[in-house]
Amino acid sequence: MAKYANPPQAPPLFTGTKDSIVADAKALCDKTKSLLDKLVADIDPAANPEAATFDSVIRPQTEDENSGALNARILGFYQYVSANSELRDASTEAEKIMDQFGIDCSMREDVFRLVDSVYQKSGLAASKEQNKERLIDEALAKSAGLSNTENALLLEKERMNYIRNGLGLPAGDKRDRFKAIKKRLSELSTDFQKNLNEEKGGIWFTKEDLDGVPEDVLDTLEKGTDKNEGKLWLTFKYPDLFPTLKFAKNPETREKVFVDNENKCNQNVPLFKEAILLRDEGARLLGYPDHASYRIEDKMAKTPKTVLDFLGDLKSRLLAGGAKEVDHLLGLKKKDYESRKLDFDGNYYLWDHRFYDRLMVEQEYSIDENAIADYFPITSTVAGMLRIFEELFGLVFVELDAEDRKRISPTGKAEDISWHEDVIIFSVWDDTTEGEGFVGYLYLDLHPRPGKYGHAANFNLQPGFLKPDGTRRYPATALVCNFSKPTPKKPSLLKHDEVVTLFHELGHGIHDLAGRTRYARFHGTSTARDFVEAPSQMLENWCWTPGPLKSLSRHYETGEKIPDDLIKKLVATKHVNDALFNLRQLHFGLFDMTVHTPKTHADLEAMDVSKVYNELRVEIAGIKGPEARGKPSTWGNGQATFGHLIGGYDAGYYGYLSSEVYSTDMFYSVFKQDPMNKAQGRRYRHTVLERGGSQDEMLTLEQFLGRKPSSEAFYKELGIEN
Repeated sequence: MAKYANPPQAPPLFTGTKDSIVADAKALCDKTKSLLDKLVADIDPAANPEAATFDSVIRPQTEDENSGALNARILGFYQYVSANSELRDASTEAEKIMDQFGIDCSMREDVFRLVDSVYQKSGLAASKEQNKERLIDEALAKSAGLSNTENALLLEKERMNYIRNGLGLPAGDKRDRFKAIKKRLSELSTDFQKNLNEEKGGIWFTKEDLDGVPEDVLDTLEKGTDKNEGKLWLTFKYPDLFPTLKFAKNPETREKVFVDNENKCNQNVPLFKEAILLRDEGARLLGYPDHASYRIEDKMAKTPKTVLDFLGDLKSRLLAGGAKEVDHLLGLKKKDYESRKLDFDGNYYLWDHRFYDRLMVEQEYSIDENAIADYFPITSTVAGMLRIFEELFGLVFVELDAEDRKRISPTGKAEDISWHEDVIIFSVWDDTTEGEGFVGYLYLDLHPRPGKYGHAANFNLQPGFLKPDGTRRYPATALVCNFSKPTPKKPSLLKHDEVVTLFHELGHGIHDLAGRTRYARFHGTSTARDFVEAPSQMLENWCWTPGPLKSLSRHYETGEKIPDDLIKKLVATKHVNDALFNLRQLHFGLFDMTVHTPKTHADLEAMDVSKVYNELRVEIAGIKGPEARGKPSTWGNGQATFGHLIGGYDAGYYGYLSSEVYSTDMFYSVFKQDPMNKAQGRRYRHTVLERGGSQDEMLTLEQFLGRKPSSEAFYKELGIEN
């Protein structure tokens, strides 16, 4: 491994202080402002039309954007992972400063005039008119006098961003109002996410209340003292929440956990309502009928009608299957209640689902998910996943040891280069003959802690791009997850659904690492939102394929691989209650579209968002909530915990389902027969992952598939007719 010992680029440092984080954010903004001021002062397209060119106007801005992203993304990252609340607060403040400045920049009419001058001279508008089907391709780039597709796409999007940010409005009150809306939405987003990150709620339960919950989960819970002596503190973090909903025998315990989790962040309720109202107002100012029309215009779907037709069609195909699954689970619940002499009221509740879904798999498929978890200790499972990516994509992952992780601080003290001691760091290399050698850095932050981001996600820490001298700047990317911590008795063990989640998020990380774009803004996962999930969703199939699944396994005590008969049983459960799973996703997607497509602004003002959220869930999934027990339909505020709709998936959550169409098509067409085909793996890496968002995503799909994508495999996988 000697050839992988000296990366040509040092890993990023996480040495920010509460003062430096904010100061650095301000300095980045000042640097960009100086550049823009200079461009405007030096170039007057009215007096000298030839002076405004791609190289004189666009390139300096992209070089500033590229270099600025190396620091900006880290400054905003501390709020999600730092154990120090002062650093989290400073990071939140830094992000607000940078976001507010970004809005100011996006509405500078003097800079827009320069960009528009370059665009008009390029002839790109006329070239596009001749080829409306494709946003940008190589032929359009050349006809517009630009050297490559990425330059043409950059110019197209740069100009459109100004228009979509209010410069299509006449100067005056409307434009000023739109700018104020954008700034307030930025504040709402950071405040909403901060509330989720800082959420510290939970419930004190007796051990009897938690009967059935696995001992290794109970062992990690805080023990009560004084008035809570003998009780256990159950948080709403995933390692506590999900096992309790799956295993707690007492339905009242599950109900309390479910309902309280829906209400864990109620301070976000007014923030969410304000956000959707402001989005709607802003879209209408720009001349759109609603926010969804504004947001979807530059995605693959293009129009809300396309989205609503897709979701509506899927709903009609799934409802009967969902009702059948609920009836089956209700029968299971009835038998369980009879055996335990509990009063059965004939209803199947939201807090029942994880419990009886798990019980059904155990009883009807002879699957014990805790026994399966014994074969997936997190350390060896991660190693197995990385080996798959090494074999399939020609990558090499080298973990940094304690010595590699040290840096000498200005005070002379040796410090770790990461943000927390739990973090695992890999240098990543290219082992293919056509490769360039070094690829980038991968960080894994896998366990919960106070103040940390509460879900599972991939964060780009530093993007890749081409530097002005033509050499490459390599990316750094982080997986931030919340899997159970090891106990004195056992290592951290992954349930199979957690194996799938980890492989999915690692797929985003590989997408980030594989990126080979000219510009940071198109790097890795910076694609259309209704495509970005497809590469990771496709990789989930490896966790349901016997060969790769076996290779990931290693019993934490014996070291043995998972037996073939157990794999066969596990794979047979892939589509158990699949209609209900997809109806749950439909609930999220249709709620998202409902709040972002009101007929009038007054309709949205009058909307009881919590009631809509809860009633849509019952209508779509067919599973009842507390309203069936005589409690109001506004019993919960799930939208207040729905970070996706504040963090960039607004009028875009449908992308999780539409991306499944693309991901299933890619897997069935190319990998299903031989998931470890190296030639196809490398072709996928170079054709799909490397491109990022640097070209039209539909073109990327067509180049990989050799045809336009089809929904046939998607519906076949769901077991319904296309």
